[in-house]
Amino acid sequence: MEKRYEVYCLADRHFYEIPDRLSRPASGADGGRVEDALFETARRPVPEGWTSGRNGDWLHLAPLGADGRQPAQGWKIHVSATADGADKTAADVWDYCVPRGIPFKFVPAPHLLHLRNNKYAPRDASGKFVTIYPADEDSLRTVLTDLEGILGGRPGPYILTDLRWHDGPLYVRYGAFARRYCVDARGSLVPAIEDADGTLVPDPRDPAFQVPAWVTLPPFLEPHLAARNATTVADLPYRIEKALHFSNGGGVYRGTDTRDGSRVVLKEARPHAGLAADGADAIARLEREKDALDRLAGLGVAPGVRDWLTIGDHRFLVMDFVEGRPLSSFFGERHPLLAADPDPAAVAGYTAWALRIHRGVERAVEAVHSRGVVFNDLHMFNIMVGPDEESVTLIDFEAAAPATEGGRQIVAHPGFFAPPDRTGTDVDRYALACLRIALFLPVTTLFVIDRAKAAHLADIIAEHFPAVPREFLDEAVAEITREASGGAAVPSGPAMVGPVSAGPVAATVLPPTDDWPAARDSMVRAILASATPERDDRLFPGDIAQFSEGGGLGLAHGAAGVLYALAETGADRYEQGERWLLAHTAPGATPPGTPLGLYDGLAGVAHVLHRLGHTRRALDLTATLLGEKWQRLTSGLRGGLAGIGLHLDDLARTTGERHFHERAVETAQLLADRLAADGGQGQRAGLMRGATGSALLFLRLYERTGAPALLDLAGNALRADLARCVRTANGALDVDEGWRTMPYLGDGSVGIGAVLDDYLAHVPDPDEDLTEARAAILTAARSRFYAHPGLFQGRAGMIWHLGRTTTPGTAPADLAAQVAALGWYGIPYQGELAFPGSQMMRLSMDLATGTAGCLLALGSLQGDAGLPFLPPPRGPQSRLHLVVES
Repeated sequence: MEKRYEVYCLADRHFYEIPDRLSRPASGADGGRVEDALFETARRPVPEGWTSGRNGDWLHLAPLGADGRQPAQGWKIHVSATADGADKTAADVWDYCVPRGIPFKFVPAPHLLHLRNNKYAPRDASGKFVTIYPADEDSLRTVLTDLEGILGGRPGPYILTDLRWHDGPLYVRYGAFARRYCVDARGSLVPAIEDADGTLVPDPRDPAFQVPAWVTLPPFLEPHLAARNATTVADLPYRIEKALHFSNGGGVYRGTDTRDGSRVVLKEARPHAGLAADGADAIARLEREKDALDRLAGLGVAPGVRDWLTIGDHRFLVMDFVEGRPLSSFFGERHPLLAADPDPAAVAGYTAWALRIHRGVERAVEAVHSRGVVFNDLHMFNIMVGPDEESVTLIDFEAAAPATEGGRQIVAHPGFFAPPDRTGTDVDRYALACLRIALFLPVTTLFVIDRAKAAHLADIIAEHFPAVPREFLDEAVAEITREASGGAAVPSGPAMVGPVSAGPVAATVLPPTDDWPAARDSMVRAILASATPERDDRLFPGDIAQFSEGGGLGLAHGAAGVLYALAETGADRYEQGERWLLAHTAPGATPPGTPLGLYDGLAGVAHVLHRLGHTRRALDLTATLLGEKWQRLTSGLRGGLAGIGLHLDDLARTTGERHFHERAVETAQLLADRLAADGGQGQRAGLMRGATGSALLFLRLYERTGAPALLDLAGNALRADLARCVRTANGALDVDEGWRTMPYLGDGSVGIGAVLDDYLAHVPDPDEDLTEARAAILTAARSRFYAHPGLFQGRAGMIWHLGRTTTPGTAPADLAAQVAALGWYGIPYQGELAFPGSQMMRLSMDLATGTAGCLLALGSLQGDAGLPFLPPPRGPQSRLHLVVES
């Protein structure tokens, strides 16, 4: 579970949304005004001779013409603040900076400050409430000294990226003032600063203070660096050996008690950081955890407390090390639906084990309740299963509370997040009901969007796990879907997870995914109903990446991808959407830092606009792309040279402009040189980020030119990615990422298999290792379970591959099963069929993760729709679309 998604669940019940929208209530929504959500300081008039503007969760203020006088980079000052003192701090900074003409910015609303400091906020932004831009080092020292006299000693979170001035809340770091970008070592466009030679290099924002190599720390900052370095854990009677987890509130570490050699866990809490929905910081929550563990001592269902320490201003709880593994880790080893054809004996064995585990968890929760404690955060990562793979221990009690308080959850895993009407021990009972479903189908995050989905999932479990008692499932559904007491209205959910449905729960009948015309029309209606052409930041709601990658323009997560899917599947043209995309790609309209690639940026937008007949704009965008230093990009298809080369060659073929083909050949040569230099052993494998993207470009250029060397290069690139794959216990070939294996279309083996299919079509006598790899990739596409529905990281990608592949042994029944199972994830939006995006906490309409991708995958079975440069089904597999029509 990627915790960064949670803050994008706060402002909208259906879709991922920027938290800043919380301060912009819809007209008439609550009778309030935008200004009512702001600090009083943020409502001040703009000073005469100054300019003001919002950018994300910042309010910027600068003297008119300051852009021409202010340096592009240097030492900047950050000020941290708590909720109680933030408005006063903002006012004091304003009153100091404005008369002196010093530009600054601050977070203008209480809820935005809370989000910056909550438990799973990005650690590199933690604590930053105000940023001040001194003109030079002399000004830096003056401002720090002056503001120390005004703000010194006020409480605030420690800013991890910075050097603290005295005791805070003032901090400094060297970095960018102006918004400039460069390509980093991974080929991504990132914020930049100039090095000593004037070259743009990445502006490091890791959660640790560092000074660029060409910058000298001012002498007046040296004592503060020495003070920072003086605080260590060297004197503890515990040796820290490994960091297990980090959050904005602190870290969790495995260690050894040096006095007796026993293993321990040390949990760290930082003051004023890691805030929960009730405003409690990490230290308050760690105190709650210690209190709960003390009350549970001797029960054998929770870790024992060893020690309680303070180092600097950080608090540490030392606990017994719990042997075993999280329950979540057993899924990949035991779950029978990961196989293409589950063994009935394996299904029965897993069922018996899962039911025993659930009974063990129920007994542990009952024991916790017997001591008057509510766990409040029960989920599969907080349940440790012992080495005997039967006994269970509960861990992570920082959300625990006395049962007598009858409180709601303040921190929760989205898949086990109780509706706001559940309080006290009912919170744990709801989580136990979710666990009944999750042990068999771990997709309970869907309940955050629609709790009525529980009944559908229970029916699926009953079908695939016939030994599960029906009353076991029915009781879970009844608990999950029951209404608030008396049907009364209740407030929305805790800020850590976002609003959920609290009232009556009723299922909406959606068209089955194996009824193509009905499913297509319903998905199209859902997509169009979600459109927001009045907004500038995005047209269709999708993954959170759209808020940082090109303003919702791109092929993977933006408007271009949705318009592409609609066009490919025969939907009526959405002319208003096309006008939106044209308006937001007009000269000067694209956001600063918009990427250049096929799926993340300008190349993909240009490709779609050309596909829709807007060739002049496509050519303009391509000219803009070629005016950048595109040769430095990473190699991959998603945002690198492979995708750009394919786009350029396609423009050459369709417009007759020869120079585009020359640039495509240049791109291929760059990729060939990189392949020769590193053997394709980059950081990633697969279609989107691996050497397979290069193979696709080589292959398409071979088909265009007939040059045998290009076909050889394609084969070499494919072999490089296949070398990064591993056989799983089920016989499938997956990409090995070290800590997990990936079968998917975007970053997994199925994407490799798609290009391998096209490559082998040109090789009359292929090597046996390639044909064996293709067959094993087919097995990866036939699993009964995938965690997500999406095209690039889920079941829709398997549907697309099974409908397109020429691999011997492809059976219509496999495709039919995957098409029907796509409906497992279907969620109604305005009564129409839609699908959740990544992490499945909100719906998505984009191509990579959401409804548009599912639409394209099902549409590809009709023989018409394809992905860019990966054409629709050809040959014998085209018959498979009859499964959907029958």
